[in-house]
Amino acid sequence: MSIFVIEDEVHAETCGEYPTYENALEHLKELAKISWDKEPNKCPCQSWKTCGRNYEIIEFNNSETPWEEIKRTPLLEVSSKGIVWCK
Repeated sequence: MSIFVIEDEVHAETCGEYPTYENALEHLKELAKISWDKEPNKCPCQSWKTCGRNYEIIEFNNSETPWEEIKRTPLLEVSSKGIVWCK
């Protein structure tokens, strides 16, 4: 069985768990509509004005503990420079 987790790779911060890749992607599309300096996109670090978030969707096999990572897909970068969808 799989579960899909959105993670900010830069800050190692989990931003949600979803039953499908499509559900996680929809949430990322919503995050892309929020300014870089507003929650939840505002970075948790002291240098948040010059930092950014790199969101990934990670697929895990959650049928056993610990979860096994299956695939990691970088998708969205959010910073003061703007919103960038990864290819």
